[in-house]
Amino acid sequence: MNLYSIGKPLVALYLRFGFKIQVIGRENVPDQGGALICCNHLSNFDPPLVGTVLSRPLSFVAKEELFKIPLFGAVLRRLNAFPIRRGTGDRGAIRLAMKLLREGHALLIFPEGHRNLKHTKMQHAYSGAGFFALKTNAVVVPCAIIGRYKFRGKMKIVFGNPLNMEELKDRKLKSSEVTAIIMKHIEQLIATHTSSTA
Repeated sequence: MNLYSIGKPLVALYLRFGFKIQVIGRENVPDQGGALICCNHLSNFDPPLVGTVLSRPLSFVAKEELFKIPLFGAVLRRLNAFPIRRGTGDRGAIRLAMKLLREGHALLIFPEGHRNLKHTKMQHAYSGAGFFALKTNAVVVPCAIIGRYKFRGKMKIVFGNPLNMEELKDRKLKSSEVTAIIMKHIEQLIATHTSSTA
């Protein structure tokens, strides 16, 4: 057993004690094959929260600075995370993400690139999500985290319907345009499911 499989049930127990978690649309994430899960970003809790509600393991990207923290960086790597230099077109991170998706792994990314404390209004997104969606055959699933990380607060994770990538590829869209479409789907999930979350 690796650190991910050992730590996942422990983290799940902690999160379920700390928050009232509701999951919607879990069936939209395939059990096998390349899957690109694109999510809004509220907190550093987001990756473990999404990771613990899915049966399959997730890989995810995190800002390079976190990997420079002694011990913590090593733990991150063993939890299927890999670093990215934001805003630089980090070729190493891009190649690794492409490799994971093409090999049939599930990858969680946050197109905004950093935490968004506004919760409901999406920020400008980097084009990486659209690039990965166009250049691989991964299933692209929009995901919304709704709520605030306060003790025993309600948290909702919503997985939307996968995007029709064949149609988007036929339209010869740019990576930035596909990213914008992905972000629109995330916004729609937030708008649809926010009212019932206190």
